[in-house]
Formats: sequence, structure tokens, C-alpha cells
Amino acid sequence: MNRSIHILIYILLASVYAANNIWGCTSAIISGKANPEGRTLLWKHRDTGHEHNFVARVSPTGHSLGYVALFNGGDSLLNEAWIGMNEAGFAIMNTASYNLAPDTAAYKDREGYIMSLALKRCRTLIDFEHLLDSLPRPLGVQANFGAIDASGAGAYYETDDYRYVKYDIADDSTGVLIRTNFSYSGPESGGMGFIRHGNARTLLEPYISTGQVTPEVLTEVLSRSFYHSIRMNDVMEDTVRLVPDRDFIPRYSTSASVVIESALSCETPYKSIMWTMMGYPPCSSVMPVTLFGIPDPLRPIDNYRTCKVSDWMYSLRHDSLFRTIDNVRYIDLDIVRSMNDNCRKHSANAYRMGRRLRTDYR
Repeated sequence: MNRSIHILIYILLASVYAANNIWGCTSAIISGKANPEGRTLLWKHRDTGHEHNFVARVSPTGHSLGYVALFNGGDSLLNEAWIGMNEAGFAIMNTASYNLAPDTAAYKDREGYIMSLALKRCRTLIDFEHLLDSLPRPLGVQANFGAIDASGAGAYYETDDYRYVKYDIADDSTGVLIRTNFSYSGPESGGMGFIRHGNARTLLEPYISTGQVTPEVLTEVLSRSFYHSIRMNDVMEDTVRLVPDRDFIPRYSTSASVVIESALSCETPYKSIMWTMMGYPPCSSVMPVTLFGIPDPLRPIDNYRTCKVSDWMYSLRHDSLFRTIDNVRYIDLDIVRSMNDNCRKHSANAYRMGRRLRTDYR
């Protein structure tokens, strides 16, 4: 069956049968040819059962590289990175995939550990491939790993317990690769996130065509958008107040939206910036993270249980932002509308200030 027809069928099935407790993410790799400055971008809009997250730095020890990353609340040992970048200019993230070979029952959910290991060891995509090749099987993963390095290279690695398939950004004519919760190399009879994939592709197309995909497009457009690629409308442009929390890029399960903007190949990797929007993106704003600078509201508090922004967003999410009616969860768009302009202004200011930080590294 033609893959485009298959995707349309499974978009419809996923819309009907997808459970709200299926965690997933929406992500993209942007090559330099799609970015006005020629920078490579790695984006992860994170959906997870871990509502509390924080950002921390892991210092180098021995031969390991130092890095900054997003961690689950409670990970006091900083064992599992969910998106991060290291001092060699290598960065990595993942999305869960639901149409690869099933995880081994006794050994699974190892994605965060592998990404932490990669950030400690890897300088290039080739290093990451060697790491995947050398790790004992089964790997305990079912994921689309996205990675970029200081040369400007980028790729997705659709990875299960025993193998991976590489999709290189250099082979894509648009300079943009998108992944949600299915793998292109997996069977055409499963997977999740087809509508979100369509949402992201549609929203990005005008920026791809002009080579203007910036971090702002990912955090301020895609991560705030209530566009639906099947209905072909954006409910934020209507006056409706309560809408079912289904099939939008931002969801109840969203804990962060993070874009890693690489340094140019002629620059030091310390000019990379991890633009971090903690919590529910439509009601949050971006803060710039560098390899040696993490804004205080993103740092762990309460013995690594959470961070200030995540803790505040948790209260908003549970107290007023979402409502459950007849076992269906609804998002209150009036609250989103009331916060949106102010959040965008804070993000715009953070982008200006963050880019000034880049000039501090020569």
C-alpha cells in the first residue's frame, strides 16, 4: 500500500482509538539550508508522564564530556537525559515509536540512559553510531533518536532492541525531518502521532519554502498552535472556549518544548544555545540555556523533584487550565488566550538576550 494512503488511514484510526495516556513527542531536525543563519536545529516538544522536569549540567569526569540536558523530576543522579547538548557540539533527543519491534519485556525504557551515555561520549554522529553498534543487545529501546553534531550533520536513528535505520538530513530535499510516534522504517500497521506529524509539516511549510525555520518558529508557532491537519483549522482563531485535548501538538502531557540551536561549524560549540520552554508551551515562555549558564527558574529544587517553572505550571495545569467532563479532558482556550501575548513577549525578549550571550564566546 502506498505510504501516503497508509498514513491517511492510520491518521483516522489513531484519532479514534488513541488513548490519552499514550506518551509521545513531536520533533524535528532542521538543516542549515532551511535556517537563515545556516544553523542546525534539534527540536523536541516533549510529552511524558513525568510532569515535573528540570535542566542541569553534568560536569566532565575523566574522558567524559560535560553537557546540559533536560531531566525528569526526581532524577537526582542525573542518569536519564531527554534532550541535551555537550561541549563538543553534539546534541541528541528522542521520540517514542509505537510501530517498531516491541521492547523486551524484562529490559526496556532505556532511551534516557542511552542519551546520557551519548552526551558523555559522542562528538559526532559517527560516534553515536559506534555507540549503538557496541552496546549489548537487547538495547531496551523503541525510539526515534534525533542527533546533530558540530559539523552541521543531523539524522534520525529509528532504533529498536536489535537494529537501527538512519535517516540523514542531507538526503532530504527540504532540509527538514519530522518525527512523532511512528517510524518510517517500521511496519505500516501501527504507530501514533500521525495527525501531529501532519500539523507540524503544514505549519512548517511556509518557513521551509523561504529557508526561514528558526527556533522561534518551533517554540512560538508550532508549540503554541492548535491547528488540526485533518480538520484544517486552528481553534484558537475561533471563539470556542473548551475543546477536547486531542491531536494538537501541545497536549495535557506536554512537559517542555526545547530547541537546540547549534553553533556554526566555524564557531566554538560553546555558542550553541538550548532554548527551553518549560511546562505547557502555550502558557509558558522561552529561556536560553548555554553549556555554562542555566537560568535559575529551570534549575532543580526540592532535592531534584522539579524546577520553579515546572512547579508553577503544574499548579496551573491542574487547577484551571484543563477540565474533565464525561471522562473527556478539555483545554480552556480562554486561559490560553489571556496568557499568550504576554508569554510571546517574554520569549521575544529571551531570544534577544540569549543571542547576545553568544557574543561572549569567541
